[in-house]
Amino acid sequence: MKYIVLILLALTSGAFASEFDKSMEKATQGEAWAQFNLGIMYANGRGVPENDAEAVKWFRKAADQGYVKAQYHLGIMYANGRGVPENDAEAVKWYRKAADGVSYRRLSSRISRSSQGYVKAQYNLGFMYANGRGVPENDAEAVKWYRKAADQGSVKAQSNLGVMYDLGEGVPENDAEAVKWFRKAAEQGYAVAQSNLGHMYDNGRGVPENDAEAVKWYRKAADQGYAKAQYNLGLMYDNGRGVSKNDAEAVKWYKKAAEQGYADAQSDLGFMYVYGDGVPESHIKAYVWWSMAKANGSEKAKGNIEILKPMMKKEQIAKAQEIGSKCYESSYKDCD
Repeated sequence: MKYIVLILLALTSGAFASEFDKSMEKATQGEAWAQFNLGIMYANGRGVPENDAEAVKWFRKAADQGYVKAQYHLGIMYANGRGVPENDAEAVKWYRKAADGVSYRRLSSRISRSSQGYVKAQYNLGFMYANGRGVPENDAEAVKWYRKAADQGSVKAQSNLGVMYDLGEGVPENDAEAVKWFRKAAEQGYAVAQSNLGHMYDNGRGVPENDAEAVKWYRKAADQGYAKAQYNLGLMYDNGRGVSKNDAEAVKWYKKAAEQGYADAQSDLGFMYVYGDGVPESHIKAYVWWSMAKANGSEKAKGNIEILKPMMKKEQIAKAQEIGSKCYESSYKDCD
């Protein structure tokens, strides 16, 4: 098997070398697609040692010729300070060029020309306006660019546009519109939107309240590891909403979220241990998880620890603090 792997590595290395040589030849002749390809190879260390400065050099050459993917990637380099000093204003400049530009994509054997602009750049430009990075914060402009990207199928833009309608930022608050955009992204498998759609069903916002639908969407997001959805799915089991009440299942989902540092899940997991719901009763483990929640900013957990302490022996508190230190240092993987 190891010889097969070596052969494959050699063949792959040779393919990258051939691709690099071809791209370099065409790039030096001024071909924008080849200049962009060189930028990608240097940025990712594909066939050549990773070199951000070289990546920027070639992205810029292609970007200056109006190659939208290169403009977008040059914006990424500025946004992340790779190969150039971090500069949000420059990132916005290049995102805008790509967002306004003409893009091309391959559809089977033909090339499709789109005057709608480069969708990833439109999303990133919306994000920059929403967060005031490189431009003054402007929710209306954020909505404008999210919508352009959303109309081209960007799941992140669809989800974020839903959030803007949900919160009434840059547009009038509109729960039905929020649901519409959350659903578009959720049906494409985007966990954040699935969780948000679950929340809308959970609370009857923009749709009739429907616990079973809430559970359905929370589960889809939770199965992808999204901590907020895991916590909410735990709540549904804890309270018997949309599913039969099941403390063990509630603990299972609380723990998945708690192990990702989700403070509310850590706090509620502490309660499960205090009362022995779905787990053996343990003040020590309750103390551990409330300590984790407290470290993540939960004031409720801080108060719960003070109430719990008088119920514990000194050696139990010492043991809980010892486990808590290991739990925190191991990023919640060693909490038993």
